[in-house]
Amino acid sequence: MHVLWDERDQLVRAWGLTLEMILGAGVIALVLGSLLAAMRVSPIRLARGIGTAYVYTVRNTPLLLIMLIFAFGLPNLGFRPEFELGDADLLTFNVFFVLATCALGVYTAAFICEALRSGINSIPLGQAEAARSIGMTFGQTLRLVILPQAFQAVIQPLANALIAMAKNSSLAAGVGVAEAAFLMNKLINDNATQLWPIFIGFALGYILIVAVIAGVAAFLERKLRVA
Repeated sequence: MHVLWDERDQLVRAWGLTLEMILGAGVIALVLGSLLAAMRVSPIRLARGIGTAYVYTVRNTPLLLIMLIFAFGLPNLGFRPEFELGDADLLTFNVFFVLATCALGVYTAAFICEALRSGINSIPLGQAEAARSIGMTFGQTLRLVILPQAFQAVIQPLANALIAMAKNSSLAAGVGVAEAAFLMNKLINDNATQLWPIFIGFALGYILIVAVIAGVAAFLERKLRVA
């Protein structure tokens, strides 16, 4: 495992970028997925159509293709987002990192949407009717009555989507983002005799990330369990 120790500085940066990508894409996926779920159950036909078209299109498109479109197609259209939050390397986000994170979030949002929609459909219709009877709008009913219960009902499916997203982050290496999978490929090319230590070391990193997501989901499920 000495090869991993010798490259510890690069490992810290690579895993830091991976965690930043997972957190950023997770926020995008949860926010966009919630909006799409609301559109999918909306009484407005156009909103339902847009939400349905988005989900079917994105779910049936390979993530790598979406990342390539974001990373290389959008910059050609003049969309090149990059920013800094400080002087440290991990606080500097170049255009490829930002676009790959957006692509990962946009892709995962389709799966979050469907998981959340199943939770919405599990809520008794009478609750929505009662909310509307006291003067709540569709948006208020969804935001204050339905969505909180729907999130509670689908904690594990949401966690599964986020776990898949965490593992899918490795595809960002294909568009030049120097995250964990990118560094793993580099170390394998430079240290062909140390394949197993490198494989095992990086696998343990992903296992730890997945374990944290699963642990948080299990904690929330116990905390929010209805007696």
